[in-house]
Amino acid sequence: MTTVPEHGLPQRGFAETEYEDRTRSTQSAMLVSKLDAILLTTEPEIRYFTGFHTQFFESPTRPWFVIVPLSSKPIAVIPGLGLAGMQATWIDDVRTWQSPCPEDDGISLLADTLNALPARFGQLGLALGQESILRMPVRNSQILAERIALSFVDCAQLLLRQRFVKSSAEVEKIRTVCQLTSAEFEALPQHTAMGETERQIGQRMRMNLLARGADSTPFLVAGSGPGGYDNIIMGPTDRRLGEGDVLIIDTGTTFDGYFCDFDRNFAFGHITDDTRKAHATVYQATDAGFSAAHPGATMADVWRAMWKVLESGGALGNSIGRMGHGLGMQLTEWPSVKEDDLTVLTPGAVITLEPGMEFAPDRQLVHEENIVITEDGAEYLTRRAPAEMPVIF
Repeated sequence: MTTVPEHGLPQRGFAETEYEDRTRSTQSAMLVSKLDAILLTTEPEIRYFTGFHTQFFESPTRPWFVIVPLSSKPIAVIPGLGLAGMQATWIDDVRTWQSPCPEDDGISLLADTLNALPARFGQLGLALGQESILRMPVRNSQILAERIALSFVDCAQLLLRQRFVKSSAEVEKIRTVCQLTSAEFEALPQHTAMGETERQIGQRMRMNLLARGADSTPFLVAGSGPGGYDNIIMGPTDRRLGEGDVLIIDTGTTFDGYFCDFDRNFAFGHITDDTRKAHATVYQATDAGFSAAHPGATMADVWRAMWKVLESGGALGNSIGRMGHGLGMQLTEWPSVKEDDLTVLTPGAVITLEPGMEFAPDRQLVHEENIVITEDGAEYLTRRAPAEMPVIF
């Protein structure tokens, strides 16, 4: 399941013991929650427990299922075209049907498999709550409920907490893509010029990241405007960068199925005094968040540390709704850096620090870094941005 490392990059995949540890840890939590099994339907959940890594989930046509029983290895119930790929993982029990088959797309086979499991508690865990998706037709889930002896119980929190704390091997993959992307951000001023469009800059960055060893850049947004920008989720557009503009690029690039998620700001020609002050404020807020992020602290503690700096720096508000989140197999993961999120940080948790402020009407600045919680504090996975915003001429 692991492959020979590429030059300068860590080994791909994981040792079988990684999946064994994940399964055992989850099964311990299942026992406490009185679950006989958990049914997984999404790509990240299935990959997390099996190592089955395919781009085919981009197609919505076929459902895929993996069952985590209370006391044995996971069982895959999948379309036949995935048989060889799943057999290459650590999973021994792989059951298939010919799909697509709208009249019965795996439901009978799935029901038979679930009904054959030991039923100690009469409950089947499904991710039905916060930050969860049931990747199967709603009607099929209703039919499944009618055909099995187990009752559906929400286990979203159990799965979110399991994936929140990363192993050292997971952290190394995130660190790798953070370092690759940091290097490209650092080089960007040398191959960018005033007059180029957001789209041109973004396209070149995507190509350069691939050349550096990244696998893909599924997420790359850009925004720009005089002295700041008014949003951070659109673009890149064909807007040309001119004198006095500020450009933000926020990217979620991947290596071996794990994301980075951070941004960098660039000024063009010159930087105004109020923009310089706002940049210093979000930079210092990141420092405050980093200092507050340690074992035993909550996500709310981190939020408060950053907001205190932003507020004293003249922030008019923050329209994003949070100032960071979990990070790993997905661009954004649970939990959120919010004033009311009491999730406790523990060693191995990977989060983003993302303080942002509106400092003038329709003008904002956001700064983001990725960190991992350690035994005695936190560590940057990204290479820290320069304290002074780079200026491109």
